[in-house]
Amino acid sequence: QVRLVESGGGLVQAGGSLRLSCGASYYSFSTYAMGWFRQAPGKEREFVGAISWNTVSTYYADFVKGRFTISRDNDKNTVYLQMNSLKPEDTAVYYCAASFRYTPPKITGADFISWGQGTQVTVSS
Repeated sequence: QVRLVESGGGLVQAGGSLRLSCGASYYSFSTYAMGWFRQAPGKEREFVGAISWNTVSTYYADFVKGRFTISRDNDKNTVYLQMNSLKPEDTAVYYCAASFRYTPPKITGADFISWGQGTQVTVSS
């Protein structure tokens, strides 16, 4: 099981950009599919996007398509979430997670076995 630590969150104005990073401590990082989720106050955690272990495939929730991009660098044990054109409704705690499964278009949090602690993203109007 990998240990995950997110970084890169913060406060940004609407229309701005942030790049989140998720570092993994386990040497078998490249065998895991990786996902990003987010949770806003008073709401359930929702899926943002995922990337397969070999970087061939990515899949995104409709509300971030064209704005967010997932990538990974297996040599650095790191997965990224590049967020552009941010909106106030993107405000949430963002979590990275690891899974042995990659099953788009249906991806749920139950498939992920390791989670980071989350990083706060706040978008002002």
